Amino acid sequence: MREAEVRRLLAANLLSAFSVVLTAVVPGFFWDGFTVLGTHLAWLCVCSGSVGTLNVILHLVLKTNQCPKRSSLAHKISRFVKCCIYFFMSCILFHTIIVLYGAPLIESVTETFLFSVLLSTFTTLQCLCMLGPNIQAWIRVFSKNGATSIWENSLQITTICSILGAWFGAFPIPLDWDRPWQVWPISCSLGATFGYLAGLIIAPLRIHWNRKQLTYKSR
Repeated sequence: MREAEVRRLLAANLLSAFSVVLTAVVPGFFWDGFTVLGTHLAWLCVCSGSVGTLNVILHLVLKTNQCPKRSSLAHKISRFVKCCIYFFMSCILFHTIIVLYGAPLIESVTETFLFSVLLSTFTTLQCLCMLGPNIQAWIRVFSKNGATSIWENSLQITTICSILGAWFGAFPIPLDWDRPWQVWPISCSLGATFGYLAGLIIAPLRIHWNRKQLTYKSR
């Protein structure tokens, strides 16, 4: 495993983490009254858009995806359309799962869907950028010892951390604390965000510390 590749992963992850922090700070200079809690829906849109755009740019620049280099224009367009469809389906799927886990069915539909978009940005979008609309590759990566590169290993960690963060973020909602951040879906989206940030930091550190034990077989 090349040390330079680990440093590239660390730099990319730190840049992604920094972009999340900026979404909570920069809009306040242009939008009076903008706060993560007070204008949470707006922040969900800003965070999803910013993180999603940066992820796409990073994967294009670093060439971490598995798209054939000499694919035709028609193939690239078809791939892009499929990625858009998969991302939208992911938002619907997350929305359905969240409702099944107790989110309001009719009330707060906008809040639930925007939270689903955020969660899809942290998880599905990265899979699409790296693996494309290839479900078999997704299954391989998230199976035991299925990663074939440090980028796929990082994808595993950040995805799992984001979902676990969202799950743990739901715990304070039913508690009788009467705090502003207990309003749906603030604690869950913050939990997913902190989980995503934790995954971005943990992934390169874990790969660096265990680089001698990590072996990737090409498939």
